[in-house]
Amino acid sequence: MPLSYTLGLSALLFSIGAAGVIIRRNAIVLFMCIELMLNAVNLAFVALSPTAGVQGQVFVFFVIAVAAAEAAVGLAIIISVFRHSESVDIKNFSLLRW
Repeated sequence: MPLSYTLGLSALLFSIGAAGVIIRRNAIVLFMCIELMLNAVNLAFVALSPTAGVQGQVFVFFVIAVAAAEAAVGLAIIISVFRHSESVDIKNFSLLRW
């Protein structure tokens, strides 16, 4: 498979995730879009690893660990906010604003 196809798919997935972060107001969908962007970056790292070396594949493991931690903490925050305000709309998240 040519490298350009994989990088194009990665760019498409990242664009869909970025559009979701900008457009959507649901916190759970927002986290899913962030995870989509992180996985798009992982795909680019793995696609470039034959030319750049094994460092790309190693870096993917760090990104997966950070994504797992981000998902755990983020979902805990969303559950806490949902219990408080009974909504996951980010317009109602005034507790986390300055």
